Amino acid sequence: MTTPSRSGPDPIDALLEEILTDAYGEDEQLWALLAAITGALELPVEVTVFGQAFSLVGVDYDGNVRSGITARCLGADGRVQRVTLSVVRVGADVPGHEYLTAYRRWLGLDSSEEERALRPVRAVRKPPASDRDLDLSKPIDLVLVRLRNKAARCWFLGDGEGITLRARSLGRYVPGQILTVQAKKHWRFNGHPYLSGEVVLARVDAAALGLTPLTLTPVGEWDPAKAYWGEEGEPLEDWAEAIIARGPRQVFEMEQVLPGRDLEDPSTDPICESIDLRDAGDRSGAEDLLEDLVETDLRCLDAHAHLGHLDFSGWAQWALPHYEVGVRIGELSLGEDFEGLLPWSVIENRPFLRCLHGYGLCLWRMEQWTDAERAFERLLWLDPADHLGVRCLLADVQAREPWIDDEA
Repeated sequence: MTTPSRSGPDPIDALLEEILTDAYGEDEQLWALLAAITGALELPVEVTVFGQAFSLVGVDYDGNVRSGITARCLGADGRVQRVTLSVVRVGADVPGHEYLTAYRRWLGLDSSEEERALRPVRAVRKPPASDRDLDLSKPIDLVLVRLRNKAARCWFLGDGEGITLRARSLGRYVPGQILTVQAKKHWRFNGHPYLSGEVVLARVDAAALGLTPLTLTPVGEWDPAKAYWGEEGEPLEDWAEAIIARGPRQVFEMEQVLPGRDLEDPSTDPICESIDLRDAGDRSGAEDLLEDLVETDLRCLDAHAHLGHLDFSGWAQWALPHYEVGVRIGELSLGEDFEGLLPWSVIENRPFLRCLHGYGLCLWRMEQWTDAERAFERLLWLDPADHLGVRCLLADVQAREPWIDDEA
């Protein structure tokens, strides 16, 4: 295993935080440390134990927290001795040496405190975080901005202060949702606050996030009298009659937020990069890139849309919240009485329209007929030219025809 290169004032703390990201309690943390250490060391390796030379041939943890991780050391006499791993020393040039240092750091031992390592092992408890006075008896609202297995990077709702949440079953939630957590423990590690607990409610409430609405720029007027509605004499569908009756409307361009894009260099488009990764079979890489975008700015609607696309082939229930978050954040710019157009032909509008389209498809697939019908009707209202072919989908939904995967 290649030794990770690390920067910053305390790389051991950073390494330890990485190892323990998904570990709860002392037992799980010891198993995580064991896995990291055995993966990093290239056994057998020459070591010293209180100045005596040995060959380290194995590292073990038997589930006894008080004993911690032990080492099997082969002596010159051919006998194997078992000692606590904290007293084992390897050279600084040995791959994995920093993992042994991280284990001693976890125990609360300094390199000069070897005599203390002979005592029964007991992990040093993390001190409670004190930057913020949390009442753990009451539910806490957090905004999810990045998911990492059993850990989630969050903001406190209302002030944007960061905290890492550790809870089970986080995989069902998506960036931009507000999680109501019944907290169990609050602590700090390496200067960063952590919270563990159970998510009791997840909701989408874009208005509560405190985001700056995306800018809407007028770019002209659209007149339904000049649009094509089919051959003369053909009956109009209800949605088309309503649009024609409304008369001319203003056309708008919605601001597109895309962190990392260089307008002078189209090849820097991170959305295109994520699509290339997905098409190459690297779903994880595509997902990481898209999550980088929403963590940088939750208003990156195209990232929400493409995260939804990644999940849509599996379960609509997984994809739906991605699309819904994008729709609700976009709606912050529209308000309740918006009657303008956001046509697909204006490229900057496409992220919002993709979110709304995916949202409607999920609702249809889940047979939430009324909501799916509303979503498709709204798409046609915003883009009467129907570049996404929604009129056909709307007809199927109105006829209560189940969704069918045409690609399959």
